[in-house]
Amino acid sequence: MAVELTPPADSAPVTGPAVHLDLPAIARLRADLAAAHFTEAALDGLWGPDAADALRRNERLPALRALAALRARHGAPSALATLAELFLLGVRVPASEAAAALPGLGVDGATLLGLLGPASADPGAEPSLRALLELRPYAFTDSRGHASWWIASDLGELARGGPLGEDHVLGVGGASRTLSALMLQNAVDSVLDLGTGCGIQAMHAARHASRVVATDISQRALELAAFNAALNEIESIEFRLGSLFEPVAGERFDHVISNPPFVITPRVEGVPSYEYRDGGMVGDALVETVMREAAAHLTAGGVLQMLGNWEYTAQTPEAFDRLRGWLAPDIDYWIVEREVQSATRYAETWIRDGGTRSGTPEFEQLFAAWLDDFADRGVTQVGFGYVLLRVPGSDSPLVESSPLDEPSPLVESSPLVEASPLVEPVETPTLARLERLHTPLGDNEWGLGVHLGNCLAAHDWHAGQSDEEFAQACLTVSGDVTEERHYWPGHEDPSELLLRQGGGFARSIAPGTALAALVGASDGSLSVGAIAGALAQLLEVDEAALRAELLGGARRLLDDGILLPPEA
Repeated sequence: MAVELTPPADSAPVTGPAVHLDLPAIARLRADLAAAHFTEAALDGLWGPDAADALRRNERLPALRALAALRARHGAPSALATLAELFLLGVRVPASEAAAALPGLGVDGATLLGLLGPASADPGAEPSLRALLELRPYAFTDSRGHASWWIASDLGELARGGPLGEDHVLGVGGASRTLSALMLQNAVDSVLDLGTGCGIQAMHAARHASRVVATDISQRALELAAFNAALNEIESIEFRLGSLFEPVAGERFDHVISNPPFVITPRVEGVPSYEYRDGGMVGDALVETVMREAAAHLTAGGVLQMLGNWEYTAQTPEAFDRLRGWLAPDIDYWIVEREVQSATRYAETWIRDGGTRSGTPEFEQLFAAWLDDFADRGVTQVGFGYVLLRVPGSDSPLVESSPLDEPSPLVESSPLVEASPLVEPVETPTLARLERLHTPLGDNEWGLGVHLGNCLAAHDWHAGQSDEEFAQACLTVSGDVTEERHYWPGHEDPSELLLRQGGGFARSIAPGTALAALVGASDGSLSVGAIAGALAQLLEVDEAALRAELLGGARRLLDDGILLPPEA
């Protein structure tokens, strides 16, 4: 594990507590955390589901009351309770209780690592300690199985009791969990984690990559990321200091992942510039920069995955038009917009994220600065979503993508259901998808990375098939797909027919009678062409027209993971 931490000459001073990479002490900390069963499941059991839910909303009082009740019943707290009070709830604890919770590391060792420091105590009382860092258990399940880690980061608003510092290093939040779940999990040689923060994406990538390079503009973030990698015994990550792609100039990677500091922030004096979320550029320029420069750092077939915001403006009311302009003409792309917020709601969200409460003069000043910035630049809304870019490989099929034309009478559509994604008819790239999916995801969010990988593989397979070849393929329907029919009272024929996807993006598609019949018959024993021929006879329609319609529809359903290609 290599750490290069020579800061640029003009770097801002670090104001958080020092973090020390003492490997023997970290090993003792790991043993103590394991012995105390310091896990997400154990904590939920400690204070109950209501308190756990409140903590997810950044409210600690129910958890504190639950721990106080346990102390009243049992006296001295358990090691688990003490660790929770210190590292999650921001409670000062007597030094003797901290020592009992960390018997191997000890108070001196925890102080050496930068985890604990002295807290004020009442006169004559036993000295107290407080946490200088947040230390949180983190559990997940990916294609390689279940895992549980511990992640150190700077103290959040709950423990600090006030706004965050501008050099704050964020722990595992909603956005980072989302990107981790989206991450493709096929084995690769090299991964770049651009803007690693506390290191969570690099650690996930290390599960499927031979080597990982993690970069960040913050020296403190790299120190914490290196600490987390060591605490969880991950040795294949190299940490480099610098902005965006500067630390990897001239290098290419099989996979680039990034949860960049994409939050749109006014560039005016008095507005905090948090390193973990603000890249220092105007508007959505940071997202644009990463998308424009990514191809130069990807191998043939290499993929970038990132989260980002993009602006809707009065001059360009369709944000997707702006996104297209950021892309190289020959790069594959799949961009999913998950949410849109008004300029007002967006400003409120991120001011509160920094720890400034509504109704205060500070909030009003920041709110005005945000609204002035949006008004000056004509920003009306801000979108959030997922970006996947891919450099075509040398053997990638360069064929025309299936266009989404107006449906013929043979394939009906419903205005009540979200339309299938836009796929533009171009020679290159082979994959061109811009879509809005503002509905909730499927039951297994952690399966999204596998789902994306399967969809890409299915797309690449059918993109290399001529219509004649594709017609001979025997497809199967995914096991998470169900069919739903709606009837008017007293009518025998359904008024609406839907295909619903249980996993993945939880799509709901109105395929029409013929395409729904093809899906129903796709059990791997009949070819697409044979099914089309049988349906043409049954429906008494022109076979050539129906065949062309169903071939295009089947290709789109393969792209969505509703149909699956033949097994290799």
